[in-house]
Amino acid sequence: MIKKLWPHARPYAKWIVIGVACSAAEAVFELLIPLVMSDIVDIGIANGDSDFILRKGGLMVVMAMVSLAFGLGAAVCSSVAGQGFGANLRRAEYDHIQEYAFSNIEKFSTASLVTRLTSDAQTMQMSLMMGMRLLVRAPVMLVSALFLSVRISYQLSNVFLVALPLLLIVVAGILKKVGPMFRSLQEKTDALNLVVQENLTGIRVVKSFVQEPYEEEKFAKRNQDLKGTSEKAFGTVVVNMPIMMLIVYGTIIAVMWFGGKMVYAGTLETGKLITFFTYITQIMMSLMMVSMVFMMLTRSVACAKRIVEVLDETPAITDSEAETELDGDGNETPAAVADGSVDFDHVSFKYDAGSPEWILRDIDLHIRSGQTVGILGGTGSAKTTLVSLIPRLYEAAEGTVRVGGRPVKAYTMEHLRDAVGMVLQKNTLFSGTIRENLLWGDPNASEEELWAACRAACADEFLERMPDGLDTDLGQGGVNVSGGQKQRLCIARAILKHPKVLILDDSTSAVDTATDAKIRQVFANELKDTTKIIIAQRVTSVCEADLILVMDGGRIVDQGTHDTLMETCEIYREVYQSQQEGVSIGG
Repeated sequence: MIKKLWPHARPYAKWIVIGVACSAAEAVFELLIPLVMSDIVDIGIANGDSDFILRKGGLMVVMAMVSLAFGLGAAVCSSVAGQGFGANLRRAEYDHIQEYAFSNIEKFSTASLVTRLTSDAQTMQMSLMMGMRLLVRAPVMLVSALFLSVRISYQLSNVFLVALPLLLIVVAGILKKVGPMFRSLQEKTDALNLVVQENLTGIRVVKSFVQEPYEEEKFAKRNQDLKGTSEKAFGTVVVNMPIMMLIVYGTIIAVMWFGGKMVYAGTLETGKLITFFTYITQIMMSLMMVSMVFMMLTRSVACAKRIVEVLDETPAITDSEAETELDGDGNETPAAVADGSVDFDHVSFKYDAGSPEWILRDIDLHIRSGQTVGILGGTGSAKTTLVSLIPRLYEAAEGTVRVGGRPVKAYTMEHLRDAVGMVLQKNTLFSGTIRENLLWGDPNASEEELWAACRAACADEFLERMPDGLDTDLGQGGVNVSGGQKQRLCIARAILKHPKVLILDDSTSAVDTATDAKIRQVFANELKDTTKIIIAQRVTSVCEADLILVMDGGRIVDQGTHDTLMETCEIYREVYQSQQEGVSIGG
């Protein structure tokens, strides 16, 4: 784990080294102060030498100021290094997640990835900050104070032979018990975040079904699970404190007993005993700090493992087989998509390689560039899965998918997806203005191009009524526009890409039939060279397509034009007639 995480801390290595040095120096100066105090008691006060007392007192003040300066330096360095390390770790996780295929994200779950990016990274950040201070300060103080205590009285320092082993046994026992608890704690946090995410994402559904009590109960259960696990973990950690304090005060009492006898017998000076008390307190406090650091590190190890799992996850879809071609200057460049032709050569697909059930089976399909293709089928017939293989959102398990005459693996994902515009079934707009969302399609689009795309998607009808037009703020997730308006904006965004292939996954379901017809007419007139693949539930949305696919059970059961399918395909004919009857009844 250290090898995996160190590169993210390396840019702050200078700060770490300086911070560690400052922490060590701070501890050393703190340890030297009691020696000066001992001289004041045993020499200055014993001899009534006020000049000696003042000189040594001034020296103590200077040493305290120097220690304070080193302490401030350690705090600044640890803060810079810790915050930087946390930022780098979050950035590395986030960047790697962007390379994930859908299957990788589904493996972890969105809620778990959010926790690993936030809570787990924050814990690692705090571990570095605290570790730079305590993991250096505590051992330096412990070793140095032990050494100086032995110098003061070898005989009296024997009390540590009993205290130290007891402390080590207590710490080891607690660490062994809390390790699994901290792992479970992070998993319970994942579960709670999942409930919150689902509730907030589907808040409209929750309210429309009046399921607030059910959601509150579900949240309360996960929240109680997290509370219970936290109480077990931190309750066990808290036990460490009273046990250690018992050992500390027991040691102090033993030093008082034996040290007092030695002072009375004249074998130990009073100032030396006072100094010894200071050191024994520092030794015990150092041990307590070390134990708390180990508790913190135990939780950090659990978080680090979860972060490394994210960083070690190999994306299911990569550019490893991407091909290159020569440009006009003879330089090698990534292969570009030549046209919008799409071919499925005996393609089969399943989400899980170990699953016996195929989602798509033996798909053999050939679409010419510029064609308009409609896809119909019942729920679960794998229509969305089929089109998701074109931009490699999923990878075909068997067979080959080709775009522009090349296998999709021959392109980098950037070049392939730039050539394929896709409006997903679940329309997503991001917080910001309409303009900012549309520019996802083409960051360099002019005002005229933006409005042209909006007209093509029939979005200009409502944009012109908005006071701020393209600069209207959408709010989080596009809450300020209706479902149909959101669909049209997503279509406009895809058109701005000027794609070779445009895929509409039931993306006009929320618009009326008249607007749907206008959009299809614009596509036919203005996107003649673009291959258009339209998944729809309404037959009227695809009846004028050059090719219509009828899917059922992960297979293409029939294909052809509207007229052909009306004669040859019973499923198509039944769907068409039922919808026409519904229109007649509605009329």
